[in-house]
Amino acid sequence: MAWDSLADSSVLPLPARLTDDESFIRRTLELAARARGLTSPNPLVGAVVVRDGRVVGEGYHRRAGLPHAEIEALQAAGEAARGATLYVNLEPCCHTGRTGPCTEAIIAAGVKRVVAAMVDPNPLVAGKGIARLREAGIDVAVGVMEDEARRLNEAFIKYVTARRPFVILKTAMSLDGKIATVTGESRWITGEAAREYVHQLRNTCDAVLVGIGTVLKDDPSLTTRLPEGGRDPVRVILDSSARLPLAARVLNQDSEAPTLVATTEVAPAERLAALRQAGAEVLVCGRGPQVNLDLLLAELAAREIVSVLVEGGSTVNASFLLQGLVDKVVWFIAPRIIGGREALGPVGGSGIRHLARAIRLTETVVKQLGADLCVEGYPVYEGAGGACSPA
Repeated sequence: MAWDSLADSSVLPLPARLTDDESFIRRTLELAARARGLTSPNPLVGAVVVRDGRVVGEGYHRRAGLPHAEIEALQAAGEAARGATLYVNLEPCCHTGRTGPCTEAIIAAGVKRVVAAMVDPNPLVAGKGIARLREAGIDVAVGVMEDEARRLNEAFIKYVTARRPFVILKTAMSLDGKIATVTGESRWITGEAAREYVHQLRNTCDAVLVGIGTVLKDDPSLTTRLPEGGRDPVRVILDSSARLPLAARVLNQDSEAPTLVATTEVAPAERLAALRQAGAEVLVCGRGPQVNLDLLLAELAAREIVSVLVEGGSTVNASFLLQGLVDKVVWFIAPRIIGGREALGPVGGSGIRHLARAIRLTETVVKQLGADLCVEGYPVYEGAGGACSPA
């Protein structure tokens, strides 16, 4: 059976051997991944209807507000869904949101068995969909390829359980750990393949965040530039004193993506008014002198921003990491040696004094993009509350 490959196969490595249930669940993950970056604030979901060992219908959730994966698959199957097994990578919903409950459609279609990779962590569902299906006499199995399913929807899981966006920190450095030369030159440390990968990340994240220092130095547009086009994320600028130039590209670039300026109460009122007049939305997050990142992330979540890509400099990187706010790291290493005692590294701040307190990465994956290496992993923080203490 010819199935399309997953958009990012490194996320879901193929097991050496698959059972039938695992094989069909894997197909749901492949289908779900087609909509990366398009379904927020909803999860990525794929569904497959199987009868007598043969796929009779499949579908995936394409965008928030459009039919859910189960509905697409059931419509494709038609009458063949009666007595069939429905495979889905996330528990079917049982509530009415932008669309109706999938559980009722599954029951009405006469499905005999449902296999779900994981329980939906959304408090509106959280096992209630499974209970409703079982109440209707449908056999339900849960937990097939659950780890892979959780990884695919890691941003959604963080968002619905913590009411915070999933934060990905991206940085690029030379082989000797520099993000710029001693004169501040940083374009481009990495090659084209790595830069295209960053644009793929922007295409799948709801927001991209930088500090005012990056804007003043580089004047970036923070848009997605891929050969096949792409979706521009919301642009978030950390700017405690409202220094953002009114001619900055993030305010004047031809893009439909909004620009949010996160500032503090120390910012002059006339500057805030000018930024609003220029088209920015101003978020006052704290009394200063620095933006309160906890308040900012809560504010972004309230705007249904599920994932944030941090592309800051050494100060911004240190703030997010040392406060334990980074969920995933994407770290590029270019085979260049820059040198210079005063040249900046990727993480500034006061640093961590003892190695025992250093931030560790788990589930690390190393891939080569052109001449550059990319290390991805999940930070493990020491100390109370998940934050990392410099002590």
